[in-house]
Amino acid sequence: MNYRLERLSAIWRERVATAVTWLQERGFGGRAGLILGSGLGNFVETLHDPIAYDYDEIPGFTTTSVAEHAGRLVCGEVAEVKVVIMQGRLHPYEGLPYHELLFPTAVLACLGVEVVVVTNAAGGLNRFFYPGDLMVIRDQLDLHLSDPLRGLLAGTGPSQRGHSTCLFDERLAHQLTAAGAEVSVPLHSGTYASVWGPAYETKAEIGWLKRIGCDAVGMSTAPETVLLTALDVAVVGLSCITNPALETQQPELSHQDVVEVGRIAGDRIARLLMAFLPRLGRRDVGKSSRQGKSPT
Repeated sequence: MNYRLERLSAIWRERVATAVTWLQERGFGGRAGLILGSGLGNFVETLHDPIAYDYDEIPGFTTTSVAEHAGRLVCGEVAEVKVVIMQGRLHPYEGLPYHELLFPTAVLACLGVEVVVVTNAAGGLNRFFYPGDLMVIRDQLDLHLSDPLRGLLAGTGPSQRGHSTCLFDERLAHQLTAAGAEVSVPLHSGTYASVWGPAYETKAEIGWLKRIGCDAVGMSTAPETVLLTALDVAVVGLSCITNPALETQQPELSHQDVVEVGRIAGDRIARLLMAFLPRLGRRDVGKSSRQGKSPT
């Protein structure tokens, strides 16, 4: 059996296995996975020979309810690397229990990917960030204040969260930054705060987040990253800064504003990822090539 499936608790192991088998029979699998945030889904247009299924066509999946999240799983090749892409994600504020919210991420991991690039649209808290800037996520602060893995993994104990308290792979972060320099896409780095939403933060909340060391804020990513790390998938995070979140004179925003900035930044994100993905062929990159794995 897939060793990652063996780590899942009975509450969803069979459902995940059913979806994985269904997808593998249709050609899904690859070296890398991507989770695309609001307005960032157009990257799938760069794929060669794509295969795509809506979430509601895949056994066990729940379709997304958020605008501009297509709710599709796509497999294809980009820069000679086979990838599986979640074009749209589920969010904690949609009211789903974690075994539903994280189901697509568990399936992605159990399809055998070694590395996942997790992207999101985020508000910029750092005063040096501007709309359209990109930030490599070095660490995260999960302000949902609940354990997303509770009851979802076999066994108990802190080791469920993976081999390290560092959730984002440092070597991959360096490789992503180097890829950005190669194609003239500058990157910031910083800490991402994940909050409930779906409302944008108040001025007081923005001030607090800045004072506790957060550089960007959004409503996703943290639960997915915790699960992927626990399943020995190397994670690299990328935030697209869609709006400056100022302590004073905060602009009124809409979801469409966020999406539009993501679309404008889409070309740079595509160039960045197309320069980064070939680097995954180097065997010293990522946790999955540094740590021993159980046999599949």
